[in-house]
Order: sequence, then C-alpha cells, then structure tokens
Amino acid sequence: MFASQINLEEPRTEIAEEKDTKEVEMKRRREMEKSSSEIRSAIEELSMFIKLKPKDNLDAPRIHIPTKPFLHLCNLVLQVLDKIGPTMLVLRQDIHQNIQRLEKFCESDPSKYANVVEILKKEASEGNARKKTSCSKAFLWLTRSLDFMVALLQRLAKDPGQKMEQAVEESYNIALKPWHGWISSAAFKVALKLLPDSVTFMNILIEKDETYDNLKEEMQTLTSLLVPFLEEIHSILRLQGLDMLKSK
Repeated sequence: MFASQINLEEPRTEIAEEKDTKEVEMKRRREMEKSSSEIRSAIEELSMFIKLKPKDNLDAPRIHIPTKPFLHLCNLVLQVLDKIGPTMLVLRQDIHQNIQRLEKFCESDPSKYANVVEILKKEASEGNARKKTSCSKAFLWLTRSLDFMVALLQRLAKDPGQKMEQAVEESYNIALKPWHGWISSAAFKVALKLLPDSVTFMNILIEKDETYDNLKEEMQTLTSLLVPFLEEIHSILRLQGLDMLKSK
C-alpha cells in the first residue's frame, strides 16, 4: 500500500552517488566535531539532514530518512541519557538494542537500506513489520524515544529550575506512557525516585565554554529542528500502520 502511494525509486547510479556524497560529508563533519557536546552534535546532524535531503519531484514526492545519520542521532540521545544516570538504564538498553537491530539490517545491503523507508517496505512486503523483533518496531520505539527527549528538553529550556522528576515524568507521560504496558510503567516510576536534580543535570550537560543561556539556546534550537523531523517520521509510521502499536 505504501509503495503505491509514494514513489521512492531512483536510478541506482544516482542513489549510489547521492549516498556516497552524503556519507563522505557526514564523516568529515563528525571528525571535526568530536569535541562537541551531544546537543551541538545533534544540531549539526539535523542541520545536515535538511541540507542534504533529496528534493521532491512534483510528480513523485520522495520520503527519505537516512538510516546511518538517524541512528547516529539516536546514539547521541543515549549519551544524554547516560548523563541523567543509571535511572534511565531500562530506556537506554531498549534504545541501544533497537539501534543495533537496524544497524545489522542496514549492513546486509548498505546501499539499498540507506533509507529507513526501504527497510519498512521490505518488512511490510514480507509480513514481518509487526513482529516483536522487527526493524519496523525498532524504528517506531527509537522515534518515541526521540519524542521523549524533545519533550524533556523543551521543559528544561523553558524552566531550568523545574524539578527534574517532574520534567521527566511529564515528558514520559506524553511520549512513552501511552504505549507502555504496566511492567514498563512500573519500572519507570521506580526510576523517577533516583533522578538527579535539574541543576545537577544542566551542569553535566553544559560545556566548559558555555553559559546557561548558551545551553538553553542550544536546547531550543535542537527541539525546533527535531519537531518537524519527527512529524515527518510519524507520517511514515501512520502510512505503514505502525503508529498505534503498543508494548505488551
């Protein structure tokens, strides 16, 4: 159904050249920014998404979510969760496992699966998209984890003095709780009791050359880039009939 609605095909030579160019630019940028904070790196990653995004053909609009850059963005989220501390261990493990699942699938044919949408189409055609260990579900839960991070950063940028427990719980209730079963929800409630305070978390995030105002501005910039990017991803998930799936 998805393939009939949106034409994603291009001549293989153009796709290969396009992906090679993108990977070279991504690698060069990452080498230059090894010393950057996670938030700055995520801003650069998303900015490059926008810069290198294929232009739509009026007769055949394309939806393109670059697999490796998307997974790199998710790895940056992992690093932020690490700074919150071991209380986010369960969520961190889920994100890590989902990243690995998509990485392994992509490595089976890096050129073909450089676009996440091609992975979704492959699993949908084989009837595997809704299976517990599918890449489609991994992509879904990684997207929801990014939703959670957006909600959290928005709250902290708006009110840095807000209690960390309140900010995390409100973000969880919006982005993850509607899709979690009772076991996951119960585990999260326990984790809330062990969070650092918001001032400690902000001090961990801040770089030596930054001020609180700089950090707040970067958080606002990152969320402003993430929101439209995630909206596009959610539209893909809806088209694939994956957006309402819950954990058991």
